[in-house]
Amino acid sequence: MFSKVKSGKLEVRSEKRETKIKFSVFCFLFSMFFSVAANAQCAMCRAALETEGNAVKAQAVNDGIVYLMIIPYLLVGGIGYYIYQMRKKKKQE
Repeated sequence: MFSKVKSGKLEVRSEKRETKIKFSVFCFLFSMFFSVAANAQCAMCRAALETEGNAVKAQAVNDGIVYLMIIPYLLVGGIGYYIYQMRKKKKQE
């Protein structure tokens, strides 16, 4: 996969890179397969929903919280991908 150099520097860097990639993939798969379901609500939302006893409304609030939680992750992921592409392009030049 990687070419060997007499000094060994490239070989060491490639091994470190492979180890980092393997660790990242392991962490990603671990987080995907062993996730815990959470029904998180703020205290005021929980109190308002518990008093009414409306399960449909409670589920809608939980879905809204998850929707709002996903947006920052998408933004950070998009920015990270953009930085990755910039660095990749800079190394090719």
